[in-house]
Amino acid sequence: MNNQREKLGSRMGFILLSAGCAIGCGNVWKFPWMTGQYGGGGFVLVYILCLVLLGLPAMTMEFALGRASQASPVRMYQKLEKPGQKWHLHGYLALLGNIALMAFYTVVTGWMMYYFVRFLTGSTETLTFVDGVNNPFVNMITNPGVNVGYLAIAVVLGFLVLSFDLQGGLERVTKYLMVALFILMLILAVHSGMLSGAKEGLSFYLIPDFSKINGQVIVGAMNQAFFTLSLGIGSMAIFGSYIGKEHSLLGESVNIILLDTFVAIMAGFIIFPACFTYNTPVGAGPGLLFNTMSTVFNNMNGGRIWGTLFFLFMVFAAFSTELAVFENILACVREMTGWSRPKGCLVCGIGIFLIALTTALGYSVFTFQPFAEGTAWLDFWDFIVSTNLLPLGAFIFAIFCCFKAGWGWDNFVAEANAGKGMKVKSWMKPIFMYFVPICVIALYIYGLATFAWK
Repeated sequence: MNNQREKLGSRMGFILLSAGCAIGCGNVWKFPWMTGQYGGGGFVLVYILCLVLLGLPAMTMEFALGRASQASPVRMYQKLEKPGQKWHLHGYLALLGNIALMAFYTVVTGWMMYYFVRFLTGSTETLTFVDGVNNPFVNMITNPGVNVGYLAIAVVLGFLVLSFDLQGGLERVTKYLMVALFILMLILAVHSGMLSGAKEGLSFYLIPDFSKINGQVIVGAMNQAFFTLSLGIGSMAIFGSYIGKEHSLLGESVNIILLDTFVAIMAGFIIFPACFTYNTPVGAGPGLLFNTMSTVFNNMNGGRIWGTLFFLFMVFAAFSTELAVFENILACVREMTGWSRPKGCLVCGIGIFLIALTTALGYSVFTFQPFAEGTAWLDFWDFIVSTNLLPLGAFIFAIFCCFKAGWGWDNFVAEANAGKGMKVKSWMKPIFMYFVPICVIALYIYGLATFAWK
């Protein structure tokens, strides 16, 4: 393997690529159903606070670790830790987190592709949700052939793109995907704002009901903030390792979080007016996006075209994150083995496909209820990633960056502030050093204590 580390071609490539990792199913699939289940506007408010107070410092630290080490998470700590220290063990945990994320994310990407194909071909007559009569989402997830087939397409396409060099493959594809994504979101948000239920839907979505904000809502908002930004498992560190020192990292983090939040908020503008227009339940969970939007498109003029565009956008969003996390897994594996990019893609692709079969067949062949009744493999993998590895990873990054037992505050600030742009100021030190890790670990413990195990 060539020792010269690959670089991204431009700052815009880095911002769009990092945003592409952050923007995906977390924004448009998971954020709306979390918002629906946690009571609407109150959850949105707490989520935004978590992004600013916890997500921004955590992202800046993760970028700094990647850029300083010029390595993937499994080698990152080994370059920055002091002799004899064991911080690098978290690098392997981060790799495990990326794999666990792809164990269900690739399946969700396949669902997006399935709905896109259904609308593209006009076979949408059975995709309308009718309470107690027809649930298209359940029909899809209990069909083994659909799930395995589209999972295979999602995995093969992802690693095929990554088998090319970094600038020619990942950077070029993601730039086009992200621009198309923003344009489509704006068009669909304007359209939803004209639906008859727009006023009720937007009131539910934007006006906080403070009586519904409790500890579980705050834990859910924190976990969702880390999930949507792909923080805590090294996904952002890998992109930090691909950029130069021309721009400071706090400013770059702000840019990415703004893009990420824009897409999440737009997703709510698209979905909640539709829920209240067509009486689809806002607490529908993972099926919210699919049942709500397919019902909308089947009840409007030109719905087939709108549906095709919407699920095309969803494929873009899902695929951008999938590519970014695949790249992280691939970089880790290549650094451990010395394999070429094509060989690494082949082996990693087969491995991810086999692990993701648990989720793909989890509603039909491999039934498994790990927690409360009705849970499945998807919930198990999401529990591993969102409830555990993301917050724990953010906590470990904060301790490592801020304390002398790790990399240390001075080293972190020197790296984060290299280049022009927003700087980490001395008054921010208590936020990074104490507020972030204490809040994260306290919410993590509370979340486990109140988790719906059975």
